Amino acid sequence: MNKNFATIVFALGLSASGAHAQDGKGLWSVYDASLKGAKYIDLTHVIAPDIPVWYGFGPSKFARSKAGGDIEGFAKKGDEFTYEKHGFEATHYDLATDQLGTQLDPPAHWAPEYPSIDELPPTYSLRPLAVISIVDKVASNAGYHLQVADIGAFEKEHGRIPEGAVVFVRSDWSKDWPKPELATRKPFPGVSLDALKFLHEQRHILLHGHEPLDTDTTPTLEGEAWLMHNGYTQAEGVANLDGVPATGCLVTIGFPRFKGGTGGYARYVAVCPPDTPVGTTIGASDAPLPKSEKPLHWDAAAGTRVR
Repeated sequence: MNKNFATIVFALGLSASGAHAQDGKGLWSVYDASLKGAKYIDLTHVIAPDIPVWYGFGPSKFARSKAGGDIEGFAKKGDEFTYEKHGFEATHYDLATDQLGTQLDPPAHWAPEYPSIDELPPTYSLRPLAVISIVDKVASNAGYHLQVADIGAFEKEHGRIPEGAVVFVRSDWSKDWPKPELATRKPFPGVSLDALKFLHEQRHILLHGHEPLDTDTTPTLEGEAWLMHNGYTQAEGVANLDGVPATGCLVTIGFPRFKGGTGGYARYVAVCPPDTPVGTTIGASDAPLPKSEKPLHWDAAAGTRVR
């Protein structure tokens, strides 16, 4: 096990057992000791109207929000809210699907007897993160899928994957994002069914994630079908794994809780040791946030706001 990873897990363990509670701070001590100085790496794509998406869903559209009725002395029904006239703006999102961008798939995506996105427990919010790279295999085989042997090689070098962890599979497929043709590019790297079964049944992980928008290239999407019909979740469309150490990091998982949702727009952030070469640290500029010299403005051609 990576030394930094062991330190973080040990600190969390002490907090859980009450050792840190003696100083009156509880888990605040973990934040002060390990998280305040950590490097934070966003593993999430930006959602925009032109990002890759399965052709079966079709495109999404952004627009300025409009007044739904007359607002005396302020706006008439149908008026677009603008900074100039109303002092604020809001956005209307016509999203073709909840399978868009970086995602969290709840099992109800395929299996209605299992939880939907709003029914996932809050314990999904923070977990140990392991990143298994198949980049070298993909370089010679664009359709390579993670195998059980790759997991064995990873553990031989880095130690056993901890129970309850999140495992992200790095392929660097996302480096071509947001080219629209990514949605139909074949072959693409994936995760084999045997590897998924091993991770869940032998290592008892929480979930795995991958960079492409599908789990595998089999005609029936056998890996995703097995996951969903056995009550497991998965992450899709993950990004920026090239900057994340193989071990030593945590991952935060955030998603909106749409009632009965069968997919989730998700945000994953890796929380890594301070000596990680890339990432952002907590600082004074977090609040208030810095002012930009280029104000946001609506760009009709882009179909969204830009700077």
